[in-house]
Amino acid sequence: MSFDSLGLSSEILAAVTEKGYKTPSLIQEKAIPVILQGKDILAAAQTGSGKTAGFVLPILQLLSKGKKAGPNKARTLILTPTRELAAQIYENVQTYSKYLDLKANVIFGGVKPNPQMMKLRRGTDVLVATPGRLLDLINQRAVSLNELEILVLDEADRMLDMGFIHDIKRIIKMLPPRRQTLLFSATFSAEIRKLAKQLVNNPVEISATPKNQAAPTIIHKVHPVDKSKKPALLVHLIKSQEWTQALVFTRTKHGANRLVKYIENNGITAAAIHGNKSQGARTRALAEFKANEIRILVATDIAARGIDIHQLPQVVNFELPNVAEDYVHRIGRTGRAGRTGNAVSLVCNDEFKDLSGIEKLIQSEIERVEVEGFKPVNVLPASNLAKKAKKPKKFSK
Repeated sequence: MSFDSLGLSSEILAAVTEKGYKTPSLIQEKAIPVILQGKDILAAAQTGSGKTAGFVLPILQLLSKGKKAGPNKARTLILTPTRELAAQIYENVQTYSKYLDLKANVIFGGVKPNPQMMKLRRGTDVLVATPGRLLDLINQRAVSLNELEILVLDEADRMLDMGFIHDIKRIIKMLPPRRQTLLFSATFSAEIRKLAKQLVNNPVEISATPKNQAAPTIIHKVHPVDKSKKPALLVHLIKSQEWTQALVFTRTKHGANRLVKYIENNGITAAAIHGNKSQGARTRALAEFKANEIRILVATDIAARGIDIHQLPQVVNFELPNVAEDYVHRIGRTGRAGRTGNAVSLVCNDEFKDLSGIEKLIQSEIERVEVEGFKPVNVLPASNLAKKAKKPKKFSK
């Protein structure tokens, strides 16, 4: 199937072609025709599946046929959990709408609100926003949602995890009842389905990937190591394997800062991206990483949502996440669009339980590779999956 067969306009197809896309991903193939029909959708799609284009492209087409947005009004609202994801979606909207007469804006916290308010005065066809800043600007009458035509909730599961449920409910009350609603989530928990009942009307359910499945093009590897030796092992891997770029995950903000200092002290360019950093610092670090001006970007889970880097070769779990599903979200930033990617985890004895949860979730034993000079004193036990596989069968007499 080609993009030409999805019913998109020549202006949008020209922008897609310039971006270098030839064939739609599974989520795009399934979602675009349904959205163009004006139907609500409930879509399960992982990071890296192409879901942003899956909803942006048809929305732009629908908006291009309607009347322009009035002053301080928004026609489409795309709600996202983080600033980085909001900025990324806005960038995509601008790219795909370059041949259309549509206005787009992005609003999020961490920066001064006045410039955002000034832009909203002219009216907005596509408004990308985080919940907190959106509510602030609604309260200041900088934007009104009473004429909204389309609502998109992106990464709904993460928004609930981050405690945005009350903000979302407040926003929903301000929307006209007659609208098109598109809800995207990596997983569909009972809580997500409860939220969906308040949002969508007779939705078409779409699933682009099996639940919590990592891309088949990703090579997973575990390096057993004592906790105290992790920073030295990371630097050793960067230098010995000549990594040009790597996105490294830590559990805490302070841990990210400490690790960046250690990496830089070893002559490698690095930057941290987390919630304690100003929006300017986060945007700058991400831009420098994308431009190959820094080799290593160290991030916490929440700050990393929405990071989309073309052909990212390595994702490193400096510490495993507490929640197994977050492993899939983390490594989803490599191995995109059919390319090969590497997911490297530095795992100490204390993290065995977390590792077992991840292997159970992805239903695969991850190869353990000891690095010379870093063999752990506290041995990492063999995989629980391996133990089950080797368990002898019981035969009845």
